[in-house]
Amino acid sequence: MKKNVYYLLFVLLISAASCSFTSKTFDAADGDKDKLLMELITYVLERGHYSPKDIDDTFSEEVYDNYVMSLDPQKRYFLQSDIKEFEEYRDQIDDEIKTQNLDFFNITHERLLQRMQEAKPIYKEILAEPFDFSADETINVDFEELPYAKNKKELKERWRKLLKFNTITGYASRMESKEIASNDFEKDANGDLIDKKTGEKISDEDKVKTILEDAQKTEVEIEKEAREATLKNFEDYYAILDDLQRKDWFSIYLNAIVEEFDPHTFYFAPEDKEKFDTRMSGKFEGIGARLQKKRDNISIVEIISGGPVWRAESLEVGDEILKVAQGDEAPVDVVGMRIDDAVKLIKGPKGTEVRLTVKRVDGSIDVVSIIRDEVVLEESYAKTALIQKDGRKFGIVNLPQFYVDFDDYKNGRNAASDMKKEIERLKSEGMEGLVIDLRDNGGGSLKTVVDMAGLFIKNGPVVQVKTANDRREVLEDTDSSVQWNGPLVILVNELSASASEILAAAMQDYKRAIIIGSKQTYGKGTVQNVYDLNQFLKNNTLGDVGALKVTTQKFYRINGESTQLEGVKSDVVVPDRYSYINVGEKDQQNPLPYDKIEAANYNTWDGYIDYDETIENSKKRMNNNPQLKLIDANAKWVKEQQDDNDFPLSYAAYEAEMDEDENFAKQFKDIGNYKSDLTFSALPYETELFKSDDDLEEKRTRWYESMTKDVYIEEAVNVLEDLQLNNVKKNKVAHNEREK
Repeated sequence: MKKNVYYLLFVLLISAASCSFTSKTFDAADGDKDKLLMELITYVLERGHYSPKDIDDTFSEEVYDNYVMSLDPQKRYFLQSDIKEFEEYRDQIDDEIKTQNLDFFNITHERLLQRMQEAKPIYKEILAEPFDFSADETINVDFEELPYAKNKKELKERWRKLLKFNTITGYASRMESKEIASNDFEKDANGDLIDKKTGEKISDEDKVKTILEDAQKTEVEIEKEAREATLKNFEDYYAILDDLQRKDWFSIYLNAIVEEFDPHTFYFAPEDKEKFDTRMSGKFEGIGARLQKKRDNISIVEIISGGPVWRAESLEVGDEILKVAQGDEAPVDVVGMRIDDAVKLIKGPKGTEVRLTVKRVDGSIDVVSIIRDEVVLEESYAKTALIQKDGRKFGIVNLPQFYVDFDDYKNGRNAASDMKKEIERLKSEGMEGLVIDLRDNGGGSLKTVVDMAGLFIKNGPVVQVKTANDRREVLEDTDSSVQWNGPLVILVNELSASASEILAAAMQDYKRAIIIGSKQTYGKGTVQNVYDLNQFLKNNTLGDVGALKVTTQKFYRINGESTQLEGVKSDVVVPDRYSYINVGEKDQQNPLPYDKIEAANYNTWDGYIDYDETIENSKKRMNNNPQLKLIDANAKWVKEQQDDNDFPLSYAAYEAEMDEDENFAKQFKDIGNYKSDLTFSALPYETELFKSDDDLEEKRTRWYESMTKDVYIEEAVNVLEDLQLNNVKKNKVAHNEREK
């Protein structure tokens, strides 16, 4: 199973949902919600998906394999006897889908809960006894190829190795701290602690205490500490599992079914749909704090800059929420409550009051009144900096996603309107060239990316969209105005997906921008619609049933080529940390195929001369760049490390391997020491914000510092300089022609 961690990234292209098959309704009066969901989702998929699949025995077998593996990916719960029992359903899931039979889900769900409860005493028993880190043994973590345990004895041995593997890392780091404390520090004649390397006195009392304690710890004490840390981690893990309800597991089953259609079709339970909307719009209404459940307690782990709590300074990180009251109503105890249910109580409409009973970091109990407000997640939005080099000014806009407020597209905040504002601000500061950073940008709104492309061209097609019935639509920029007509460079990598690929492809086809980055981008050439499933229901007494994100279209470049699987090929290819790792659409399960259609009518940009020469000059610089050669070598080594699934469980062998890796990694230390001659600064409007927002200033300062070490941004500025010079040449030629 190729469920990839990178799939957690926001890899979407969505448009406002329109539904042509809403004439059918489903009676939801006091029925079975799970069966209704199965019937409803099947109906929408069969009629709404771009390339619906036959729900047959082959489909059933694929759902079975992926679902069972997703329930127990490390194969530490199910036994071979369980799997043998489950396999009776391997070719029957299609029949169950058609008849809304839930026998397979019920048996796997009940057995999983049983096996997880049986595992609790196993890990506690194992972690109650010391590990022998002198024993010569290894563990292979290629769990996909690992057979299921034959019996409980074999399963317990598997748990022992997994827990030992989880513990040895903490043991090794604590042993290293002991070694450093013992060898690198000493007390002088006055009893002061001295750093041997620098000769400096350690004056921080807490640091002195930690160093002395580390030096005095025995191996037995260190092993116990590491084992107790593993126990705590598993207790926290089980606390999260215990919070999951049947509906949460049923959502996993539904998604095992819908993801067989393609990797981007997905069922959203009601809470998940709300999170999706927040991510798309970059805002929500609430108190402005991020919460986390630790054991039974709801703790504040982050205060969101600019939110109600931040403004009032009424809470701090580490405070625990004990009770929640809506205004003057009676408070509700949230200790032990599911985190999602607690969040529902705490969030609420702008202008309403919530009263929180909190246990402060110092142990005191307090009641805090907070007026909810709109909370803006600034990290979701575009951020801009002014770049200076040798007295010349350039601009960079980092765009994390193509965000949009679907409820209020005209007046709400979206990526295109923000880009327009930032360009105007940069122009007022004398910008001579613009870099748009789309690295790690997983996509977003289709309309937004079309509007954004229009900021850089006079008018014309931006992207082509095709539906299941082969109807082709060309989405165009119809506004002849150009927000920025100067040099433009776009940075991409393997995680630039979907809407990012549309913008990069359009600018490349127009020869409007030079694309610098990975060999190819992510390779997602599909469009999704999000359907509110409640619209299909009548007499609904079952509550909110969620939403379904469905792949309904494919998009194509204006030159007729698809980005599906192939992505966008950079004009200037440079290595990065993802160069040898499988992270693209082609590495996912069930991707739609690559194809081509007829090209649209368009004219390339006439604002540059020597465009191709500029690309060749950049390639020469990059090919001879020692920093990029180092990055490429590091990427190859990371791939080798990733493919190595065998790990020692004896400390001597583990330490030797870690030392070897550490020594090998030293050759790459200069990657982080690289520094360009570029300087970065905030625009005037943000400088004003810094006066009242220290957190924002600190975040931006860290961003500016990271960009000074970014060889890709440095080369982007070099390309802008070349394009600017060419623009000057072109304007001079045009002027001379007019003079003649």
